[in-house]
Order: sequence, then structure tokens, then C-alpha cells
Amino acid sequence: MHPDFISADVMAVLGKDPVMVTIIQQGRPLKSSKSEDLYYKLLSSIVSQQLSTKVAAVIFRRFTELFPAQYPHPYLVLETPDESLRSAGLSFQKIGYVRNVAAFAAENNLAHATIDAMEDEPLIKHLTQIKGVGRWTVEMLLMFALERPDVFPVDDLGIQNAMKKHYGLEETGKALKLRMQEIAENWRPYRTIASKYLWQSLDNTPK
Repeated sequence: MHPDFISADVMAVLGKDPVMVTIIQQGRPLKSSKSEDLYYKLLSSIVSQQLSTKVAAVIFRRFTELFPAQYPHPYLVLETPDESLRSAGLSFQKIGYVRNVAAFAAENNLAHATIDAMEDEPLIKHLTQIKGVGRWTVEMLLMFALERPDVFPVDDLGIQNAMKKHYGLEETGKALKLRMQEIAENWRPYRTIASKYLWQSLDNTPK
């Protein structure tokens, strides 16, 4: 029996992988996290880097509270003194990264129409031009904010651990990533959905 919260199209593809079928059957419906405000999501991602979910939420809230209506418009971020940003809990490195995102947005590089028109790989290249924004960060934005259906974050530790557990993978390093990509080929064009169920199976979906 296939769960009725997955579309027939998705299940027709993922249903060919018996391991994935079991993961989905034991899982819960995926919640939408779609957002058109990629600038805001990028700022949140930068602030959250290398922090626990709880600490990241507190610091991001303090950061947004520095601005009118709690919205960090690019020009305001660029004008805010370092001391104010430090008082919210941002490191000097993150202040630099946050300003980089604001400067990029100020030049209209994050307009929703522009972003929406770009394919996944060109969009990854476009956004990783920003110092402090790496491939993994953009993949998370593609999967959650933009809900692109066919992204596979092979470098994500949670995905690696879930696939080791469920598929009995014993490889490490490059060999592990190659094996993961081979398995994930069977999930095209719904690798995002499969990945979200893998995270859910370990209860560590990125926030």
C-alpha cells in the first residue's frame, strides 16, 4: 500500500525503490516551506551556519529586531554599524557575509522573477558568487524555499547518514558519494522529495 499523501506521479518513480517505499510508508506528509523572499532566506541561512537551531533562531530574531518592522532591507543592513550587528550575536565573519548578501540583493540580483527563471545549476553558480554562500546553502534554498523537485545534496551529512543506514552503505569519501548518486539516479526527477524523506527518517530535517 502506498501512502495517499504522495502524488501518483511521484510514487510511480519512487515506488520502484523498495527501500524508499518503506521510508515513505513510515514517514509523515511533507510540509510546504515555499518562500518568494530568497534574500530573507539567504540571510537566515548565513546567520544559522554552524549553530544549533535554537541558538540560530535567537540570533536571527535579534538581528531582525534591529530594523523597522523587523525586516532587514538591503540598504539598511549595509548602513548598520558593525557594533549593532555584533550586539545581535553575529561574528565579524558573519557580518561580512550578511553584508555581501545585502550588497548582492541591492543590485537586484535576487529578484524573484530572475531567480525563478534560472535552472538549478546556473542558479547555484549565480548565488555562490556571494562570499559566504556555498553550494550546500544554495541547495537547501532550492529544496525548501523554492521547492525545486530534483535536487540531491550529496554533501549533506544527514543524507549521507540516512543512506548509510537504510541502504547499508559502507563506503566512505568519494566512493560513498558516487554510490549515493547512483542510487539517487533512480529517484529522478523527484530527488528532493526522496531526500526530504531521508532526513525525516532520522528526524533531522534542516530548518
